[in-house]
Amino acid sequence: MSKTNIDEINRNIYDIKNKDEYDYKIKKGLTAEIINEISRQKSDPEWMRQFRLKALEVYNELELPTWGPDISELNMDEIATYVKPKTDLKNSWKDVPEDIKDTFDKLGIPEAEKKSLAGVGAQYDSEVVYHSMKEELIKQGVIYTDMETALREYSEIVKEHFMKCVPIYDHKFVALHGAVWSGGSFVYVPKGVKVDIPLQSYFRLNSPESGQFEHTLIIVDEGASLHFIEGCSAPKYNKVNLHAGCVELYVKDNAYLRYSTIENWSKNMLNLNTKKAVVGKNAQIDWVTGSFGSKISMLYPMSILNGKGAKTEYTGISFAGKGQNLDNGFKVIHNAENTSSVVNAKSISKNGGSCTYRSLVRINDNAKKSKCSVSCESLMLDDISKSDTIPVNDIRTDEVEFSHEAKIGKISDKAIFYLMSRGLSEEDAKAMIVRGFAYPISKELPIEYAVEMNNLINLELDGAIG
Repeated sequence: MSKTNIDEINRNIYDIKNKDEYDYKIKKGLTAEIINEISRQKSDPEWMRQFRLKALEVYNELELPTWGPDISELNMDEIATYVKPKTDLKNSWKDVPEDIKDTFDKLGIPEAEKKSLAGVGAQYDSEVVYHSMKEELIKQGVIYTDMETALREYSEIVKEHFMKCVPIYDHKFVALHGAVWSGGSFVYVPKGVKVDIPLQSYFRLNSPESGQFEHTLIIVDEGASLHFIEGCSAPKYNKVNLHAGCVELYVKDNAYLRYSTIENWSKNMLNLNTKKAVVGKNAQIDWVTGSFGSKISMLYPMSILNGKGAKTEYTGISFAGKGQNLDNGFKVIHNAENTSSVVNAKSISKNGGSCTYRSLVRINDNAKKSKCSVSCESLMLDDISKSDTIPVNDIRTDEVEFSHEAKIGKISDKAIFYLMSRGLSEEDAKAMIVRGFAYPISKELPIEYAVEMNNLINLELDGAIG
């Protein structure tokens, strides 16, 4: 029997389920008692325990978003916010429990580490289970570790920066994150140090009816550079899982950071993630993002260009199939002269899937001689899918160069006919056009992630196009 819709497609390694075995799983819900227990389980310092409780207060005060996808099915009384796996942090893959190690083996993480990574962190449910970094980076003073270790060993740096870039008042799910965060990565690159080989963290959620709330904090000091890669996946369950992570990036004067992500959550996941960067003088951050999984996604990375000559580029693609509503985009604030931003966003929707590009560009009156270019392209593969572009452009000075271009359309019948006349089947012709549409994104990814992205497109297109 041929596969006809996304629910029948075998997601191969991504839907591997291990038994829901754990060392500790907190009871479902969100109360001060639960927050205190998470803090006790993690041996938080007192300031962090108080921070969590304050964040819970803010969460209870703030309302759900009144725009975007309907997330009313989320019931925090049915979500376990902390699941500790049956292992502690290991520095060797051979010491990781066999079932967990087998999952990461199939995802290709150990192999990628050997071939092309300078360091790896692997999180399973609520805790990082494996972490390593090459000796030469340690000698250069680079710090790359899990957030819990950073909280113990680099407490002053963490306290200075933790949720200052993304304050708990930003929105309801940032406050939730502040209350229940667990796991994640901490990176510090010293002044002038160039990290030529990427670092990577991979986040895997296994436990059903639970949430993952990892916190990533990266500081790239003056004149330094780094490429950081983030991967995410989870198997499919019949009930809602929640992802509400937080990424805080500090790119100091004359520094460079590239942040690459492939989001491949399962189709029962609500992905309510928050990412933000503060960029200094003549510094640059580049975002490269592929969003494939999740039932609902609300994700809008943000660059705040505070230093004169600061730059940012965003290159992203979303692919929504049956039952998916991916509301993604980008936000940039120009806060200084001669700053520049380039946005290249693409989306593909099929089988009734919905893609929305939602953005904010604000060029403040102190950001004279700044430049911004935005390009949005959406491809719909049938008559029942949906694509929207909802930009907000707030330009507060005349001394700028600004352009915004948006295109929404279907695959050209002429293009299909041309490829079929060259011997391709109709299905292969359409698939080739889709891959060509996605190529500008995949070519910006590290090779392993470009392959993963192409494989995901293959899975989504398998027997479901046309």
